[in-house]
Amino acid sequence: MHSAVFLIEFGAIILALGLLGRFAGRFQFSPIPLYLLAGLAFGEGGLLPLGASEEFVAIGAEIGVILLLLMLGLEYTANDLVSNLKTQYPAGLVDCTLNALPGAIAALLMGWGPVAAVVLAGVTWISSSGVIAKVLGDLGRLGNRETPVILSVLVLEDLAMAVYLPIITALLAGVGLAAGSLTLAIALGAAGLVLFIAVRYGRLISRFVSSDDPEKLLLVVLGLTILVAGIAQQLQVSAAVGAFLVGIALSGEVAEGAHSLLAPLRDLFAAVFFVFFGLHTDPASIPPVLLPALALAVVTALTKIATGYWAARRAGVSVKGRWRAGGALVARGEFSIVIAGLAVAAGIEPSLGPLATAYVLILVIVGPLTARYTQPIAGHVSGVLARRRAPAAAEAVRAPAPRDTVEALDGPGKDPADRS
Repeated sequence: MHSAVFLIEFGAIILALGLLGRFAGRFQFSPIPLYLLAGLAFGEGGLLPLGASEEFVAIGAEIGVILLLLMLGLEYTANDLVSNLKTQYPAGLVDCTLNALPGAIAALLMGWGPVAAVVLAGVTWISSSGVIAKVLGDLGRLGNRETPVILSVLVLEDLAMAVYLPIITALLAGVGLAAGSLTLAIALGAAGLVLFIAVRYGRLISRFVSSDDPEKLLLVVLGLTILVAGIAQQLQVSAAVGAFLVGIALSGEVAEGAHSLLAPLRDLFAAVFFVFFGLHTDPASIPPVLLPALALAVVTALTKIATGYWAARRAGVSVKGRWRAGGALVARGEFSIVIAGLAVAAGIEPSLGPLATAYVLILVIVGPLTARYTQPIAGHVSGVLARRRAPAAAEAVRAPAPRDTVEALDGPGKDPADRS
């Protein structure tokens, strides 16, 4: 009987996600906000609370995070990451400063303490690679001059995640300074070792994993990723970081084949992850944090636009391209939820989960709009300001010079009539 209830509940969740995904696809927007709303509806305090399938959904959500990071790692080679780090690190520093600080300051102002401040800093810092990549494709901007700048900022954020996640994992575990330092040292050492091996011996690893049979390739890559993620978690590093490093270590045809085979699995379990996050958020807890979430969304949308503008200007992109770069980076999504999910699982600050949910819901909807309209709005505002300045400047030219100015030009005590 229990298994029948489980199958009914889990089947209903998957069916609902599929229908929501189709609905989002029809209107060409991200399905992430709909998945979060579905989680709120199925969770405690929602319209249709579920209970029998919650444990399975929790495991599915964990696999979703692992696959999200694995697929992210498959997008880049170790050489790409090292090259980006060397040339674009100033943009990464500006991005971190402008967008992480508002989150940290907001948490401290709300009296949440330093650990929650570090968590909320990560939530507001990291843009959504998935949403932004889709928006750039939909708007036909993949070949634009500013697009490499946008991708560089996203890659640097991904690299920063490899360092940030072990830090936040150690903080949430409540370990001391010495244990936390050891965890961070292990994480950084593992990341450096994997990058070194991937650069030097990437072909050998890819040859070991490679297979002409798609089924065997899928099983080997998936098994290796979950194994490494489990070992990483055992070392208090982060399962997500372990998966990310496995993705970086694979390259060439193996990475392309694994990407194609794992993409549907990633989409399925990532959707389950968003539902799981919504399940753990009581809808009644969102209205009290809606105003802070809205204020934080407005501030960090502006700081992201400033980040993109600055990075594009540094790369020599035109003014229009700078505004487009800024507007494209506004969306937050999967990784903000991943970070908040770690804090919710650790029982940090009860209001953090609802605030993160509301914040992501706002920016995942607003992000595609800022990508499309930031540059036209900036152009319109510049035109209005230029038209207002032009009459004022003409009036200043026609107006007679003030007596003091004339005296200053002719010398003190000299009558203006003597100029002739």
